[in-house]
Amino acid sequence: MKYEVPVRVRFCETDMAGHVNNTSYFIYLEEARGKFFEEVIPNHSNSFGRFIIASTTCDFVSQAYFGQSLTISSWVSNIGNKSFRFGHRIETEDMGEVIAEAEATIVHFNYETQKSESIPADLRSVLESHLVLS
Repeated sequence: MKYEVPVRVRFCETDMAGHVNNTSYFIYLEEARGKFFEEVIPNHSNSFGRFIIASTTCDFVSQAYFGQSLTISSWVSNIGNKSFRFGHRIETEDMGEVIAEAEATIVHFNYETQKSESIPADLRSVLESHLVLS
C-alpha cells in the first residue's frame, strides 16, 4: 500500500537556476517518512524513535519549480530482520509527471547500546501491510 503526502514548493527551496534545489528533495522525503510513522504506526510512537536512517538515494528525473504542488509517495519495498527499505516517488500533483525516485534504508536501532535490533513482530506486521513489491 502506498502512502501519499502533498508538498507545495516554497521559494526558499529553489536555487539560482530557478528549480528545486537537490537538497530540498531529501527534506521532502524525510517529511514523508515522518508522516508515515506518525499516521501509519501511531501505536508504535516509542518505536519511531528507535529507527535510524542508514542510507538514502535520490535519482532526479525532471525539475520542479516554486509554487508547484508535488505528491510524495512512500511505500515499504523490502523488510529484513533489522531493517527495511522505503521506496519513494515525487510527482507533480496536477500531471503526475515523475520528478524524482528515491530509496531509504531504515534500521531498527537501540540508542542505548548503539546497535541494531530485530524488528518486533507487531511492528513487522504493520510494515508488511504497506509492502509493495516491484
